[in-house]
Amino acid sequence: MTEEYEVIADEAGFGRAMSEISRARRIGLDLESNGFFRYPEQVCLIQISTPRDVFVIDPLALEDMKPLGDVLAKKRIETVLHAGSHDVLSLHRDWDMRIENLFDTNIAAAFVGMSRLGLANVLEEELGVDIPKEKRIQRSDWSNRPLSQKALDYAANDVRYLHELRDNLGKKLRKLGREDWVKEECQRLSRMRYEPPDPEMAVFNVKGWRSLDDRGLAILKSLVEYREDHAVRMGRPHFRVIPDMALVTLADKPNSDLRRVRGLGNFARGSHARGIRKAIAEGESAKPPKRPVQPGQPRIPRGQREAISRRLATLKQWRIAKGKELSLDPALLWPMRSLQRIAREPDRLESEMQDSEVRRWQRKEFGKLLRRALA
Repeated sequence: MTEEYEVIADEAGFGRAMSEISRARRIGLDLESNGFFRYPEQVCLIQISTPRDVFVIDPLALEDMKPLGDVLAKKRIETVLHAGSHDVLSLHRDWDMRIENLFDTNIAAAFVGMSRLGLANVLEEELGVDIPKEKRIQRSDWSNRPLSQKALDYAANDVRYLHELRDNLGKKLRKLGREDWVKEECQRLSRMRYEPPDPEMAVFNVKGWRSLDDRGLAILKSLVEYREDHAVRMGRPHFRVIPDMALVTLADKPNSDLRRVRGLGNFARGSHARGIRKAIAEGESAKPPKRPVQPGQPRIPRGQREAISRRLATLKQWRIAKGKELSLDPALLWPMRSLQRIAREPDRLESEMQDSEVRRWQRKEFGKLLRRALA
């Protein structure tokens, strides 16, 4: 593949690029977003490779992204990503796009036994390719324009080698008999959908909320709503407006001197300070939010607890031993939460086998072995 790439930043160029991309049987895909600097987050760059060419597309300069969605929805075109969960969710969030035929080289690398799964590590180990991964560029604000030549080079390299990497990993998977394993995992990934956050539950995403009593939780909820309003107005992520730690401090000690609360910055002075005080007062007079109900477990007699612990230890050891035998991370072989449920209720093993967390390939490959281990 050529070391060059084409930057697409107008409708005519986008139409021409998509015409070429739509004729490919496989494309490589990666995205760059601005969630570290902007709120709400948005996709700021889309990198696509065909077996011959690389396109770096600027969606901020384009009106209609539907042609890309049409390509991703084609079953005959395989879309290759690396660690693509964020990309799948971002495409759905910004443009309601879905990837019909997905292959994730991060998943594939894990199932051939690799342990260092970052793209740079996998490319170096699998292809002997060294791509620079500068944190400064990786963490840059991708919504800034113009983008530097270094940033564009960095973005293009993320898709340049995906075709060769997919071929190499595919050969290894076939040799190991694990193609269907990865196929199912990739299908599950492709079905992920972005769910907008529930404003009523936002307070429970704040680190440290569990330390508060009901009064403190009501104040925290009011402060979270105040911060959300300013995050949208300023276009900045929450931690760049007011960090969680400062909100929890105020919720716990609402009479604190704002100038002494670490992390408040400009919000400790002037109109911002008055807004903080108003939010605290509104929280003090509000009903506390209903805490999330944790699914309770029935009380288990001590003798049964010991039996459950022994069963779980046996199942864990089975998974570890099998992972060592296959040179795979044991966590890939069977979900831990499923093992915990089996240990508690071994008589429900057959129904547990049909749980949505358990994959078809796991049941097929390891179902009998798991039954023996439990017996």
